[in-house]
Parts: sequence; structure tokens; C-alpha cells
Amino acid sequence: MLCGRERVTLFLGNFGSGKTEVAVNYALHFADRDRDGSASGNGTTLVDLDLVNPYFRSREPMEELEAHGVRVVVPDAQYRHADLPILAPEVRAALMASTSRVILDVGGDDVGARVLGALHDALPSGSYRALMVLNGNRPHTRDVAGIIRIRSEIELAGRIQVTGFVSNAHLMGETTVATVLAGYRLAKQASSVSGLPLEFITAPPGMAEEVAGQVDCEVLPLRRTLSVPWQKRDENRNVGKALFRL
Repeated sequence: MLCGRERVTLFLGNFGSGKTEVAVNYALHFADRDRDGSASGNGTTLVDLDLVNPYFRSREPMEELEAHGVRVVVPDAQYRHADLPILAPEVRAALMASTSRVILDVGGDDVGARVLGALHDALPSGSYRALMVLNGNRPHTRDVAGIIRIRSEIELAGRIQVTGFVSNAHLMGETTVATVLAGYRLAKQASSVSGLPLEFITAPPGMAEEVAGQVDCEVLPLRRTLSVPWQKRDENRNVGKALFRL
């Protein structure tokens, strides 16, 4: 289910699973519900804990998140775009002293999950949901065996227990309803083997309604908020061309 009883939700997964995009859209979903009064709570905080990937980080759409009322915890401004393992001091405060809904966007694979070891005392068992984001189109999670292996590596490195799965099957611009449903079926198999629930799946906004009629779990419409590096390069080239156009 989209909304759990726990105040803290972690999004983990292997590189390329799309967990950062899921975390951002999840935060926006609940922030919008808070604003229209359909959800109760003390706001939403998104913590950027991705300390290993400089390209896809939840700090990128920070302005949009804040415009929707989401508090974003990121490293200090001077380090914000650095590829450095910097853990903001506000992270522990958000986990232990805040009363808001807290979402953690954790780095990819076991390498990214290691930061959770430093927060072990702030994440007692039963106080959080740790959701592993699955994209069956990625090399290491194309079958149940791969999913279980990645899960074990993340749990060991992060001293954390995965509590459920999220299916985020996509092929970027080539995603179809069939792509989403194939990922759903794989996630259901992983759920059956592991005993962990499939909490929800994602789908592009234009496909979410059609997908929802064919699955037995909630669907989070996923709008792209992050830019890929080659898109940024194209944008920069276009800016240069505009400046020097005669």
C-alpha cells in the first residue's frame, strides 16, 4: 500500500532501479494530499541519502519539492553537487526529533546502503518501512534469484531489513503497459518467494488508470522529475547556440 503506518519510509534498490524518481514522486503525492486535506500529518520531509551517484539525486528537483511543501534535507550548499560522502547533520534530527512523514532516498546497491549503518540507532526495528524498488529490465534484477541476492547485499551493508517491494518497471521513453505489467508479475513472484509484500507499483501517468484495472495493488503515477546527464549536455549546447545565433 502507498501509505503505511510507519512515519519513516526508505527507498532502496540497485543502480538504475529508479528509486530516486519513486522517492520524489512519493513525496509529492503525500505533500499534495496534505495540501488538499485528504491526508493527516505534520508534513513531508525528503532526505537525500544518495552519497554515491552524482547524476540522479533527489536534491535535483529541490525547488519543485519545496514549492509543494516538501522539506528537503541535503548537504550544505557548497557541497550540494559534489560527489562526496557527506551526511547532513539534519538527517538524524529528521529521524529522531521530527514528527513529519520522513522519506529517505538511499544510494544504489550495497555501496549506497552502507550509510544506513551510521544511522542504525535512529532506525529501530519496526519504526520504518524499507522498500526495495525493482526494475525487472535492469541486468541484476531480471529474475527472482537476482532480486533476492541484491536484497541480501543491501540488508547486510545497511544493517537494515527490507520490509517490502515496489515495482518500477520501465524502459524510459519506450515504456508500455505491457512493460509495467511484466514488472508487476516479476515483483509478485519475488513477493511469493520472499514472503515480503508488494506494497505498490508505478506507471506513467497516462497508463496508470489502465494498469490499475489489471493489478491487485495500488499504482503510483510516476512523472519524470530528473534529467539524465546527456539531456543536460544537450540543453547546455542549445543554450550556447541561442546565445550566438545571428
